[in-house]
Amino acid sequence: MEKEKTDKRDHILDVAERVFSEHGFDGASTRLISGEAGVNMAMLNYYFGSKEGLLLSLFERRTSTFHSLIQGIGNNENMSSWQKVSEYVEAYINRVFSNNCFQKVVHQELAVRRTGELADKITDMIMQNVIEFRKILHEGIERGEFKNDIDTEMVVATVFGVKAQIVNASHISSLMLGYDTQDPQNMVDKLKPRVTEYLKKLLKAYLLTEHDNAK
Repeated sequence: MEKEKTDKRDHILDVAERVFSEHGFDGASTRLISGEAGVNMAMLNYYFGSKEGLLLSLFERRTSTFHSLIQGIGNNENMSSWQKVSEYVEAYINRVFSNNCFQKVVHQELAVRRTGELADKITDMIMQNVIEFRKILHEGIERGEFKNDIDTEMVVATVFGVKAQIVNASHISSLMLGYDTQDPQNMVDKLKPRVTEYLKKLLKAYLLTEHDNAK
């Protein structure tokens, strides 16, 4: 019974994610989501309470999973700081390209610059993952693996900025790269490995001390 409830809740969230990505938060209605999910309004309200509650649950599900993953990377004492950055990039790019709908929802919510409790909670969830990445960068500086004058905030912005350009401005990216960046096959075969390799090479050259970078 409990598993059935979890499956139903996840199904509604999957549908809501797609509907929000297609229509935006303001353009999507709970009635549209319940209809697409094949559930009645009473069930949707039972699980989430409101459209705001539905969006918040959607962010909680996605960001908490990723937070646990990168926290595990950051806490791994058997990895060098560069290995942690490399693993972070792999995890982040995998996340971006495995769930394009959620990335569109994130972009939409950040672009509209909402205010209020809902916006604050979403911002806090996203910032928790930013903080974990910054911890890895600062650890690398303290260990002497990374240059002590690196701009950690700009490193974070660079990783997120590449995603924003490639994924959220797909029409420009497609013209620039010469293929449809929204095509699922192109994403897997061309775009994902290209972005991953580019970010690793870029960050390695910027972060590592001259001695380590020569290896």
